[in-house]
Amino acid sequence: MKTRLLIFFLLVSGVTFGQRTKTKNIIFISIDGYRWEEIFHGADSSLLKIKKYHEQDSAAIARKYWAPTLNERREKLMPFFWNVIAKQGQLHGNRDLGNNVNVKNKYWFSYPGRSETICGYYDPAVNSNSYPDNPNENVLEFINKQKGYENKVVTIAGWDAVAKVVNRNRNHMPLINPFEKVEGKHLTEAQQLANELQNYLPNYFGTSVRWDMGTYAIAKTYITANHPKFTYIDFADPDDLGHAGQYDYYLDAAHYLDAMISSLWLTLQADPFYKDNTTLVICPDHGRGVGSGWTGHGSSTARSNETWLAVIGPDTPATGEMKNPAQIYQDQFAQTMAQLLGFTFKANHPVAPAVSSVFK
Repeated sequence: MKTRLLIFFLLVSGVTFGQRTKTKNIIFISIDGYRWEEIFHGADSSLLKIKKYHEQDSAAIARKYWAPTLNERREKLMPFFWNVIAKQGQLHGNRDLGNNVNVKNKYWFSYPGRSETICGYYDPAVNSNSYPDNPNENVLEFINKQKGYENKVVTIAGWDAVAKVVNRNRNHMPLINPFEKVEGKHLTEAQQLANELQNYLPNYFGTSVRWDMGTYAIAKTYITANHPKFTYIDFADPDDLGHAGQYDYYLDAAHYLDAMISSLWLTLQADPFYKDNTTLVICPDHGRGVGSGWTGHGSSTARSNETWLAVIGPDTPATGEMKNPAQIYQDQFAQTMAQLLGFTFKANHPVAPAVSSVFK
């Protein structure tokens, strides 16, 4: 009898945990290779002064992004992050305050970083951007198996390797890679236009990536038309522009991604399906170097393992810029997203614990 009561108690407790969170939907956004320095410092004056890092007129760049104080500079560059997320959510990763975020993996580049983030696990075998289909189960496919979330999980990727990171061949979940189209018999006019527009942008960085404006258009129109409950949006422009050494356009990318995320958030809050029950989780897959090393990343580029985390939603305390000394890792983000939805992520590998400060 006692055993039955214990089992009943545990079952009821599990249901209660699942109902305790207000978050019913997750929008997870990855911004490839975007440094914490720009989020917390704004434009880097040392890089703005070096002519080879910008094509635009120096005075024009300064008008757009320079200001006399750090607080003004970062708000000028990313107004949504500092006027909305920093007031209603959390920003982790200001290392000046000892609030550290890092990737756990030792490689410090794209495939391992993305894999660690969505799998909640650092697998040393995942060591190449050309790595085949990821053997590690991820939080998206775990959520897709939960009641009420079946066929409500989607990935819109700006880099074609994301299909392997997520392992589309294993889970067959919806995933729209660069230059793939959203398919369906009843696409909205906006979705049809988003499908079309991506083909008109120049393939400046090759056919493996899509400009973020194309990824954004497909993601936003898909969300408004289909109401997925877990959406993974993978942006790539900052990393591509960083590798190209174009710091002016790298700043432009940060600024327009901030504006896109702001527009998406306003759209979510105007939609009864998402209003007040949706959490945004935003992070990079890795960092970048400093000084002349800012164009690169990887284990040979110092400090490119330094990252950041932004969260805003109904279950996250509005503590803003996190000023307490702390250390969190990107392998904690998968469990964090699962628990925001009221689940405990389990997989075919160990899963790191959630970031506790994200919860009330």
